[in-house]
Amino acid sequence: MRSYQNMVYSTAVRLTGDRAQAEDISQEVFLRAHDHYATLRTSPSAGGWLKTVATNLSLNHLQRYRWRWRFFSEFSRGANEEDPAEADFAAPDAFFAGIDEADRSRLVERALAALPAHQRLPLVLFHFEGLSYGEIAARLKVSLAKVKTDILRARAALAKSFAAPGGKGPVS
Repeated sequence: MRSYQNMVYSTAVRLTGDRAQAEDISQEVFLRAHDHYATLRTSPSAGGWLKTVATNLSLNHLQRYRWRWRFFSEFSRGANEEDPAEADFAAPDAFFAGIDEADRSRLVERALAALPAHQRLPLVLFHFEGLSYGEIAARLKVSLAKVKTDILRARAALAKSFAAPGGKGPVS
């Protein structure tokens, strides 16, 4: 458990965007691992199994409560507000220069947490979990076009957050 707890937790928090939910999901992952301990104990693919279970439990949790996060994300941006314009800039190449890995990780996690769930999920599944657009569309039960659009908009939002005035990182 100690070897994989950070990986399991970070997978869950990236997908759910909520630390408390990620803790619950992580506990569930390790309860399931305990049930399969005899086979996982000597398996070289235990880490992959744990990451897959963490991903699936996170997605199941979000599917179960999808109506809640849809409602609140729509409520928070306003029902009649148009989608934000696409960003036509990227984060400066030197943005992360001089920032240690722990600080960089915190900046990225904070920026990901600020994204609405419908953008954060496909972005995390694509970049952190290595799924294709088609696999993401199937997992989230949405169209391929929606996946591509949400990833594009998430990237644009991240670029804006990293282009904060003075280059000091994500806007809080």
